Amino acid sequence: MSEFFSLLKHGNKPSLMAGFINLILGIIKGVAYFFTGNVAMFAEMMHSLGDAANQFFVFVGSALSKKAPTRKFPTGFGRVINLVCLFAVIIVGILAYETILEGFHHILNPTTSTGVWIVLSVLALGILLEGAVLLKACHEINTEVGVQAKGMTAFIKAIHNLGRAKPATKLVFMEDTVATLGNVLAFIAVLIAHYTPFVQIEGIVSMIIGAMMFIVVGTVFLENARGAIGETDEEMLNHIAYLVSDNEHVKDIRRLEVIKEGEALHVELMAEINPSVTVAFADDVRDDLMKLILAQKGVSRATIYFDEDDGVTNWSHIGERPESLKTEHANLTSK
Repeated sequence: MSEFFSLLKHGNKPSLMAGFINLILGIIKGVAYFFTGNVAMFAEMMHSLGDAANQFFVFVGSALSKKAPTRKFPTGFGRVINLVCLFAVIIVGILAYETILEGFHHILNPTTSTGVWIVLSVLALGILLEGAVLLKACHEINTEVGVQAKGMTAFIKAIHNLGRAKPATKLVFMEDTVATLGNVLAFIAVLIAHYTPFVQIEGIVSMIIGAMMFIVVGTVFLENARGAIGETDEEMLNHIAYLVSDNEHVKDIRRLEVIKEGEALHVELMAEINPSVTVAFADDVRDDLMKLILAQKGVSRATIYFDEDDGVTNWSHIGERPESLKTEHANLTSK
């Protein structure tokens, strides 16, 4: 148990922060819905509670994924975060269905809700708090990929670098983008329903919020399913292929794999070297390559094998080196 609590210290902080905020908002929205009967508030209550459960699961999963390898699990527990995210989005999917169903019923049987200013106040609070979590997630993504940005630029750069973010941070970003937008749409819908006869707008917005939740479910499910199976990081593979090829003692690359293990990358390399070198010399070359590979962002484990050069080029699909990783490597080697 002490190990479990120790691991929790290393959990994904944005997901923990988002979990508490969404739980508080979910309770506040639930109370507001109880007193007003506002269907847009119901949609936002379900959304907030779903996000809270999701993000607490993700926080625990991201912490457990940091557990050190054991004899029984020698490759570590990195993919636990992918499995947890797969389970978490199922909860969001169920709540998304309920949200759409409630919105559909409201369109067929529209009712006028009361306490409009209570609803608007709660939604305004939701916009502020969800926006704060979203901004935190943006900064976390940019920090993870080594980019500095402030204000609206941080959001734009976070979208641009979303593919390189950690699974937990990416999930928080996507959920809170939808949550913030959902609060804004619900706020507008309540105003329209209050000042015009178009009360069905609340049901329509409820269905839109549910549909956005389903988009997050589909995107996160597919991405973490690939991660749970073991997906290649093509960008880092290409980058490491360049690094290895730059070593004058490496004649060819027989095999190179860069597999995502949750938030970490595991590298396996089989390189060809001159068969006339001594074992001690080959060991020095391996040490140099190991030090270089492990210094790359996100790489936590590497395995390197050598074989004698057969004079035949095996590795011929090196593409253009990513500019971001090229700059990162230049900064690293200059230190």
